[in-house]
Amino acid sequence: MNLGLTGKVIVVTGGASGIGKACAHAALQEGARVAVLDANVELGQALIGQFGDMNFMVVPTDVTDERSVSAAIGAVVDRFKAIDSLIACAGISGPVGKRVIDIEQSEWDRVMAVNIRGVFLSAKHALPYLEARGGSTIVLVASDSSLFATAGMTPYCTSKAAALMLAKGLSVDHPSVRVNSVCPSVVDTPMSRRDLGVEARGFDGTGIPAMAPEDVARHVLFLASPVSSPANGTAAVLDFGYAVRSGFPEIAFD
Repeated sequence: MNLGLTGKVIVVTGGASGIGKACAHAALQEGARVAVLDANVELGQALIGQFGDMNFMVVPTDVTDERSVSAAIGAVVDRFKAIDSLIACAGISGPVGKRVIDIEQSEWDRVMAVNIRGVFLSAKHALPYLEARGGSTIVLVASDSSLFATAGMTPYCTSKAAALMLAKGLSVDHPSVRVNSVCPSVVDTPMSRRDLGVEARGFDGTGIPAMAPEDVARHVLFLASPVSSPANGTAAVLDFGYAVRSGFPEIAFD
């Protein structure tokens, strides 16, 4: 399917690894011009070696800092002269395996700074350029943790639930820009492997259903594209059907 992204300018925050990297790669394959905003300078430079720099750029960015985000968006516009889509993918899991009573305020604040303030600042500074274009979009990479609590991950779940509402608020406040979210469950990324203690062997044989970053990227690019034009203010849940199941005991069919 041709998504109609050829020549479009797509900004991906947190695009140096994981889901963000897969989104950047998929956008380039669709013929888009892509700017990755990421705090990891080393991984960002490695992407230039992998993707080249003809229709691609990396801007070192701290999404929690307004001046850094403003400067990064300015650098993108200086290079590509426009922004058609923002994919907000930058995020951290924060403390994993801690109850609320054991979490330090600094740990809580860090998760909220990256996962919520980062999205807010990225959208705030991209919106003037998005609104100047026709058919522009924002896609937030949230999580099924936006909808369901996971023991030992309350800061992350809280931040992702807030991100889901932020997406809805953006779609109402700025109706000329379509804003949607994706809510994947476990994705096979370095972060999730670390959090779940499977860094060395990965998810094979663990019994944990995990999708590839590329699976999520396909949904993100669809929502970022004009092909999904009727979708606005909604969230695509990618969880292998977990959310539709009742807690009622299974009934065996004849």
